Amino acid sequence: MTRFRLLHKSSTCAARCGELSTLHGPIHTPVFMPVGTQATVKGVLPEELEALGARIILGNTYHLFIRPGHELIRSLGGLHAFMHWQRPILTDSGGFQIFSLRELARITEQGAEFRSHLDGSRLFLSPEDAIHVQEALGSDIMMVLDTCIPYPAGREEAARATALTGRWAARCKAALSGTGQLLFGIVQGGMYPDLRRESANELVETGFDGYALGGLSVGEPKELMLEMLEATVPHLPADHPVYLMGVGTPEDLVEGVYRGVDMFDCVMPTRNARNGMLFTSRGRLVIKNARYREDPRPVDEECTCYTCRHFSRAYLRHLFQSREILASQLNSIHNLHYYCALMAAMRRAIAADRFDDFRRRFYAQREVPA
Repeated sequence: MTRFRLLHKSSTCAARCGELSTLHGPIHTPVFMPVGTQATVKGVLPEELEALGARIILGNTYHLFIRPGHELIRSLGGLHAFMHWQRPILTDSGGFQIFSLRELARITEQGAEFRSHLDGSRLFLSPEDAIHVQEALGSDIMMVLDTCIPYPAGREEAARATALTGRWAARCKAALSGTGQLLFGIVQGGMYPDLRRESANELVETGFDGYALGGLSVGEPKELMLEMLEATVPHLPADHPVYLMGVGTPEDLVEGVYRGVDMFDCVMPTRNARNGMLFTSRGRLVIKNARYREDPRPVDEECTCYTCRHFSRAYLRHLFQSREILASQLNSIHNLHYYCALMAAMRRAIAADRFDDFRRRFYAQREVPA
């Protein structure tokens, strides 16, 4: 039985909002998940995350498997207790990280053989291992172990990797031990619509609690990514959540929701914050620019976050130019608040059946200088 309840659907596009039940409470979708790879969202306290609107965060199986180790985390009460976060957590299986370190890895039918990026030690992760590690971590949503491919990739390579992902997904499901954690399958297929559809159909036949779209936003043109969404999402069951992995910009979120995506994650809000790029209702703002040296305004005059309520652009520029740690903290708070507020605004627009109007206003606003 699905844990996802569809609440509203747009009458003019595929946008929808719903509620996903998990062991640590409900998640209202569409939702953005801040990334806490190492059991922490960089520069932001758990209480601050909750205050700015985050309701689910993401951790990474690969990194926590290597350091400090899933058994240690289990012995300390699981990931929620370990990182002092009592709302839902999704853990990525580590497939993308192994792909990104592919010079150190070898993919076989049995699983992934790789060397640790920390000390070079030899490690192995099978689909069954990925489930056992995530069960030890105690995340609310687990991901199957998948095989990623680079862009561009030939059809034969894409077909081989996609078939292996399907076989691994079935093994992941068979390895479940009945903890009540949810398990999502991951659609692969490169940039080939027919392979994407075949992957989606195979995963649906196996049966999962939700379905993720992997292998996108890996360097392909934006139009191609959207084309893959349009070729895949209609083949996934409407009563299950759809998760677009590793995406993306505010524009990506709006376009993904427009095409029926429910869940997103990306390091962009915090990584860009540390580099001095801030997201606003009128587009991006690079705080180091000299034009903000004496600017008394907040980052975004429409924003209600802690940073915008208390600090000027001039002060934030001073912190960034001085390489103060507080610059990363305040910038991260603002960017994450912006992302969470954007998702909340989309949920309200869908509930009122005005998502098309919201989308038009979103782009019109960005034509006005910040």
